[in-house]
Amino acid sequence: MPSFDVVSEVDMHEVTNAVDQTNREIANRYDFKGSGAKVELSDDAVLTLHAESDFQIRQIQPMLYQKFSKRGIDVGCLQEGDIETSGQRVHQNIVVRQGVDKDLARKLVKKVKDAKIKVQASIQGDQVRVNGKKRDDLQSVITMLKSEDFDLPLQFKNFRD
Repeated sequence: MPSFDVVSEVDMHEVTNAVDQTNREIANRYDFKGSGAKVELSDDAVLTLHAESDFQIRQIQPMLYQKFSKRGIDVGCLQEGDIETSGQRVHQNIVVRQGVDKDLARKLVKKVKDAKIKVQASIQGDQVRVNGKKRDDLQSVITMLKSEDFDLPLQFKNFRD
């Protein structure tokens, strides 16, 4: 029986490369000389932007997003936190979201069922598996899900006949 998985994945190696490139550009820019501005990536996929002022944070964000898009990473997977002040320094956390959470998985399953296409959708951990008898039905589900606007970028993997 043909099937495919709906997932939301980010290549963390490319994220690391984008962060490194952003830090190199910050080090080379004249307006950031001696400011100690930088971007850090923690093990749990949280980017932390450090700077002296929130103006500098707002200058770092477009640089980071540009590096992400050049590396093929959808910036829709980023969830910005508030800009926080601690003493003389300012920082902001940006979470790199991965996996389809339970609420979004329920929305996806509901969309598939409401479409009245002869397929079955089931939640399996942080992904949604769609099964059907006909390959054309599965392709129409993919087309329908691509046309919808979810707050997280989706990929369609493991298409099997």
